[in-house]
Amino acid sequence: MKSVLTGAAATLGLLLAPLGAAAQPAAHQPTPTARQHGITKAGDAYMGWLAPTTASRSTQAAPAAVVEGIDVSSHQGNVDWASWWNQGKRFAYSKATEGNYYSNPYFAQQYNGSYNVGMIRGAYHFATPNDSSGANQANYFVDRGGAWSRDGRTLPGALDIEYNPYGATCYGLSQASMVNWIRDFLNTYKSRTGRDAVIYTNLDWWTQCTGNSTAFSSTNPLWVARYNSSPGTLPGGWPYYTFWQWTSSPLDQDHFNGDQSRLVALANG
Repeated sequence: MKSVLTGAAATLGLLLAPLGAAAQPAAHQPTPTARQHGITKAGDAYMGWLAPTTASRSTQAAPAAVVEGIDVSSHQGNVDWASWWNQGKRFAYSKATEGNYYSNPYFAQQYNGSYNVGMIRGAYHFATPNDSSGANQANYFVDRGGAWSRDGRTLPGALDIEYNPYGATCYGLSQASMVNWIRDFLNTYKSRTGRDAVIYTNLDWWTQCTGNSTAFSSTNPLWVARYNSSPGTLPGGWPYYTFWQWTSSPLDQDHFNGDQSRLVALANG
């Protein structure tokens, strides 16, 4: 469930947007389904905006060792990080960018606020592969918050690759072209940061749009989306998940598959 932003907050957020952010393209008209999920304009997309139809929402069953976290976007506005810390959340991912045309105006408050309260934080990029190359979008992401530092508190960036809220499910790309686009993004991200980016996706989309490619299962951590009592069958030959987005109520909540020491290890690379 996404919070409604007040006019004043939205105006302030726009004023804080990174300089040089490209104008939102008029061509990105959300589909009727996307509008039902709160996506009313370019840039509004968020992780798990369309839950796979095969995944029913139910009470989650946590792994034996788990760290609890959340992920946020502009829909949450300025987040009360102290409140989420007090509820046991110890990591957070914030949307930084979308395509090569949008930067989250609340990113600084979200990314720095989670860090300042004690959480381990990360940034994610919502991919629109029909707009520009993977390298172009990886650079756009790194330049606007998606970089990484070995401070023990910053996670590698995440590539959010999922259903297209603005048109064809697979963005008009063939399965082979989609795999090549993802590889281009990941290779560029690693060349810029030294880290292998996390891949956020779900079994349904990954199967449809990449042919259930196993090309990244040995290098890039998996962040799987499934709103059910277990992560279910994992996509792409990954032997295990690193993150699991298990619900969107009252906002997106995630498990890290391990204890705090393993989360710190992932942050340190």
